Amino acid sequence: MSTTLLLARHGQTVWHAENRYAGVSDVPLTDTGHAQAEALGRWAAAHPVDAIWTSPVSRAVITAEPACRALGLIPHREPDLRECDFGVAEGRTLAEFAQEHPKAAEAFRADPVAHPFPGAEDPAAAAARGAAALHRIAAAHDGERVLVVAHNTLFRLVLCELLRIPVSEYRRVFPRLRNAAVTELRMETTSVGLMSLNVPCDPDEA
Repeated sequence: MSTTLLLARHGQTVWHAENRYAGVSDVPLTDTGHAQAEALGRWAAAHPVDAIWTSPVSRAVITAEPACRALGLIPHREPDLRECDFGVAEGRTLAEFAQEHPKAAEAFRADPVAHPFPGAEDPAAAAARGAAALHRIAAAHDGERVLVVAHNTLFRLVLCELLRIPVSEYRRVFPRLRNAAVTELRMETTSVGLMSLNVPCDPDEA
């Protein structure tokens, strides 16, 4: 098996400016987010893919729409590509959480996997489900190029899982994936290679 996966985070949302945690919340895109989705569509038209998969969350589905339209593809939905549930931090910033729970915030910053937010999904479990989803997608598209649109934290956890980086290091090793930027993975039967990371699809953002 040899499949190229092109991972793209969804476009900017209304919580982006304040860096609020958006996991299970259905947060709409901003005008900038819609423009980023259109830029991703133009990128896909210039760099065609054979299939498009998305998280079932609307911000990812909407981000993928211009690329689907440009290539005449019907997107596939993968529930295991949904964003992590951030528990009590959902809709809040880390600074806001730290004001109420300073010790928990300090523990999270030191090791976000061993000390996730109260009520949050186990990050290690999220990494495993996301990695398994990408393996399934790769196996279904052997020899093809596939665009996968999902989420910032999930993708960072999955990148660590696939590249055999300790998952607890995801915030340090991958501080942020840019909205609608493309990260290329080469998925082989027994190995995964990182070909590029966080490449803007809009030249003006490079």
